[in-house]
Amino acid sequence: MIATVFNTIIYNPLYNGLVYLVGIIPSHDVGIAVVILTIIVRIIIYPLSRRAVQAQLDMKKVAPEVTKIRDKYKDDKQGESKAIFALYKERGIHPFASFFLVLVQSPILIGLYWVFSRGGLPIVVVARLYSFVHIPAAINMEFLGLQNMAGHSIVLALLAGLTQFVYTRLAMGPRGVKTATEASFSDDMAKSLDVQARFVLPAVISVIAYTVVAAAPLYWVASNSFMIVQEYAAGRRFKGDLT
Repeated sequence: MIATVFNTIIYNPLYNGLVYLVGIIPSHDVGIAVVILTIIVRIIIYPLSRRAVQAQLDMKKVAPEVTKIRDKYKDDKQGESKAIFALYKERGIHPFASFFLVLVQSPILIGLYWVFSRGGLPIVVVARLYSFVHIPAAINMEFLGLQNMAGHSIVLALLAGLTQFVYTRLAMGPRGVKTATEASFSDDMAKSLDVQARFVLPAVISVIAYTVVAAAPLYWVASNSFMIVQEYAAGRRFKGDLT
């Protein structure tokens, strides 16, 4: 049941999209097809990604109020959690929006992994093609003649983590200067999620990216690069240090 749903909603659309793009690209470069497909996916999930970034910014704004709640309920963890989430609900903040975004993209990365690791390319599985998708005249697995999409790449893995860090820094802005009072509440949820988004997630992405086929980190690099350009187009700029 799960496999059927995954194939219908994720794998088959990804596979057909890649095959179609490879067929119409003059060089039949699979890597370029992955980049183009990434841009299409990012445009589709853009509202969700903006919601995730906005949630992070909103949590930073209410951080002083969260600190007061933690001080008030320092001996009542259950009451503290209820009060914090009540505050988030009142302000319309969705603290787990970033995780939902990762969950949405995870099936796409898994789908790309299966396409390249299970024989979906360069050999075309005709039975999986939609009626309007034709077999490409040629399939070039070497992205720009430099990297086999079915292999592994430490360069793409590092770039995946780096672009994630840059995008997060650009989207969320510089971290505020902590006061002595704020520093004493280092376990605050907003600060914890802030650190995870800025530093932990990029590192995790780099490690995972190196263990999977190069098409997956290429997707992540293209995805982050697209969002970085989009943030600049929206008027955001780097200010302050990168910490």
